[in-house]
This record gives sequence, structure tokens and C-alpha cells, in this order.
Amino acid sequence: MAGKVSVGDRAPEFTLPGTGDKTYSLTDYKGQPVVLVFYPGDNTPVCTRQLQSYTEDWEQFKDLGAVVLALSPQDVQSHDGFSCKHGFPFPLLADTDKKVGGDYGILGPLGFYRRSVFVVDGAGVVTYAHRSATSLTYRSSEELIAAVQSAAG
Repeated sequence: MAGKVSVGDRAPEFTLPGTGDKTYSLTDYKGQPVVLVFYPGDNTPVCTRQLQSYTEDWEQFKDLGAVVLALSPQDVQSHDGFSCKHGFPFPLLADTDKKVGGDYGILGPLGFYRRSVFVVDGAGVVTYAHRSATSLTYRSSEELIAAVQSAAG
């Protein structure tokens, strides 16, 4: 497992399967700000509310040219059902072996995903990083939109 990724670090590259029967790579979004949302699990109360919150503010992310990628350890089949049920406008990526979670330093002591968010600028550098200690709360859209604006500025 790699060390913690911090602001100013190059974002670890990854390629993962996701919703929409596609494969997603961080390099696909070079030149655009990317919001990486690591969430513990599909169809759980806090995760559902978190992703619904970002969906409600989706237009603001889009207006900034930001890409939102949500990652968790469930498989694509689980993600497809979760996304269809709630109409998320961004892809859900399957980090089933938790390698990407490990690369970003978001795994808890028992190997569970800790709710975390990173903003990566168009050059691939982390400009915002937050790891929740308890995973009971999440960062607001307002905070993330401000972080994207700052990354673009």
C-alpha cells in the first residue's frame, strides 16, 4: 500500500471499470479538474445522501468543466443498480481489489474505504485532499466547488 497522497502530489494514475459499461482512466481527463469521491458502499444511507447531494449540484460542477468520478469497492453490477436507482450523472467506478484506495491512502485499519475526496487539477496534481476519520459525514458540494475553482485559478 502506498503512502498518503497529499496536496501538491501527483495524483496516482488508475484505470477501472465503471458504470455505462466503460473503463475510466484518470489520464482520460488531462486538462480538466477531476473530483475523486471515494465512498464506502453502494446503497448505504450516508453514501446515498452524499452522491445525491453532488447530483443536486451537478450543473455547478459541469459549469466549471469538472469531472466527478465516484469510487468504491463494490463491483460494476452493484454500481449499475445503485446508479440507476438514483440517477447519478457521474460514473461509479469499481475498485474491487482496493488498489486505488490503497494508492490514495484512504483505507482504514481493517481495509475498509474511508470516505475521502480529492480534487486533481488539469496537470494531474492534487490540489485538495480530505479523508474522513469516521466516514459519517461528507464534504459539501459548496466546499468541493470552491476547491475546483481554486484548482482552476
